Amino acid sequence: MGKEAIFLYLFCGVLAALSVNVANADDPYRFYTWTVTYGYISPLGVRQQVILINGQFPGPRLDVVTNNNIILNLINKLDKPFLLTWNGIKQRKNSWQDGVLGTNCPIPPNSNYTYKFQVKDQIGTFTYFPSTQFHKAAGGYGAINIYARPRIPVPYPFPNGDFTLLIGDWYKKSHTTLQTFLDSGKSLPFPDGLIINGQTHTTFTGDQGKTYMFRISNVGLSTSLNFRIQGHTMKLVEVEGSHTIQNIYDSLDVHVGQSVAVVVTLNQSPKDYYIVASTRFTKQVLTASAVLHYSNSKAPASGPLPVGPTYQVHWSMKQARTFRWNLTANAARPNPQGSYHYGKIAITKTFVLGNSAPLINGKQRYAVNRVSYINPDTPLKLADHFNIQGVFTMNSIQGLPSDGPAYISTSVIPTNLHDFIEVVFQNNENTIQSWHLDGYDFWVVGFGFGQWTQAKRRTYNLVDALTRHTVQVYPNSWSTILVSLDNQGMWNMRSAIWERQYLGQQLYLRVWTQVKSFANEYDIPSNALLCGKAIGRHQ
Repeated sequence: MGKEAIFLYLFCGVLAALSVNVANADDPYRFYTWTVTYGYISPLGVRQQVILINGQFPGPRLDVVTNNNIILNLINKLDKPFLLTWNGIKQRKNSWQDGVLGTNCPIPPNSNYTYKFQVKDQIGTFTYFPSTQFHKAAGGYGAINIYARPRIPVPYPFPNGDFTLLIGDWYKKSHTTLQTFLDSGKSLPFPDGLIINGQTHTTFTGDQGKTYMFRISNVGLSTSLNFRIQGHTMKLVEVEGSHTIQNIYDSLDVHVGQSVAVVVTLNQSPKDYYIVASTRFTKQVLTASAVLHYSNSKAPASGPLPVGPTYQVHWSMKQARTFRWNLTANAARPNPQGSYHYGKIAITKTFVLGNSAPLINGKQRYAVNRVSYINPDTPLKLADHFNIQGVFTMNSIQGLPSDGPAYISTSVIPTNLHDFIEVVFQNNENTIQSWHLDGYDFWVVGFGFGQWTQAKRRTYNLVDALTRHTVQVYPNSWSTILVSLDNQGMWNMRSAIWERQYLGQQLYLRVWTQVKSFANEYDIPSNALLCGKAIGRHQ
């Protein structure tokens, strides 16, 4: 894998050029067929059933170029309905392809669905994974690397190669057993271990004196991780599609659902070095290691594994505040990222979302502003499109936390196209949270301990806050994001901690306008699957 990665940038440049010539267009089409099956492997030394895509675990890596059109035929050979969601892909005007149960009917067993979407004006490091049942605990995930078009420069020297690392926690128990725990009202046990690219031992090879990009994504279910490379420093260059101020780090926290990209120069003596990921904010510390192999290595990796932080919350928050937007760098287009002055835009609406872990009918659930989300039989997007009543209402959740018992409902927050909203995630629990919003990136303008108040706005970074799609919220703390609602549709806002998502810590933003126009949103796809109350409706 390492040798292939060395040629990746060159390959993508050639591929983009060839695609343009073949398609005779600036935005070429890329065609894929993926077959989803069960298989048996031993990620932690115990043979267990996992989800394979084209026989691979993790699934195939999507290496594409900015503005490529993706046509992906997904064939479901599992015994349960299945969907993939594209973590961080904005799906411009196209929430029909989001791949979650609020927007799509699941693909039945022995059936298929063709996703059609464009990676419009995006670059960077992203992932995909299953959104149905508790399939994510069985794998089915993979990397999406979007490269800049050759004529759009990147704000750092061209790396000599490119490595993708999918790191995350893992269980020896099957995903069906874990789902049974949750359905019975129990919480999940502590994970059994960590894996890197589906393994406990893997090697990345590079040449001494050369510089390589490491794309690191936390694809786990529940645990924040710290990443480091023995004897080497890392220069942060990109976070979830945004070029960053290029600070140097000895180690980096990567929370559940997040991705970062660093460049590392192999400037040490010719030997092998440990690559390490370990859990954060856990009493028991799990560790996984891989090897950085110099091609002219004269010795194996040795010595103790480099030590990382364990529970230091303040340390992590301080590091998070150093992740800043590179205002002078371009992103997927020539204009600078910072040409959009987000800090000068008036806020249209403010939502304060408080997470909690209530018992409902004697079973463990998770809630937002007292509402524990439940998926209806009919996707919200289809109900909205066909004006089907009784699937959801606009008053199912309040915009501020309140006292009282938690209850189950289908939570939808109404917003308008072109609103500019402030969302405060208030975490009064003792565990770290991780929140994701589909269809968007957002500015992470503030972190703080304790209770958020309007006075906290004075601490916001309104100049060069980073844009990303997933934000952590520290224990007994708050995090604030600003979002420009320029993408019409029904968009999932959820906990990236999958037990919490599965048991209700999610909701949907309905971004709406009465003006029906393809400039705002594409029409329902001709191949859209229909289910629930939408069965028999004409598209």
